[in-house]
Amino acid sequence: MTTTAHSPITTEQGARTERLLTPGEVAGLFRVDPKTVTRWASAGRLGSIRTPGGHRRFRESEVRGLLATLTTEATHPVVRP
Repeated sequence: MTTTAHSPITTEQGARTERLLTPGEVAGLFRVDPKTVTRWASAGRLGSIRTPGGHRRFRESEVRGLLATLTTEATHPVVRP
């Protein structure tokens, strides 16, 4: 993993590098409190990685996938019989 003051934390996955997001960044995307993001991770709803310092980080692709799924579900009307 690498980090600098101006670049995101990344993780190597085979030949590609993936950006890792902080709980605050994830919270901003979902418009929820960062503690909600931590609860989602604890409940297994969203996978997380722990840094050597014990902080949670989230794979950007997984976060954006969940956001896309929830956005798609929210835009389709519920049809009840």
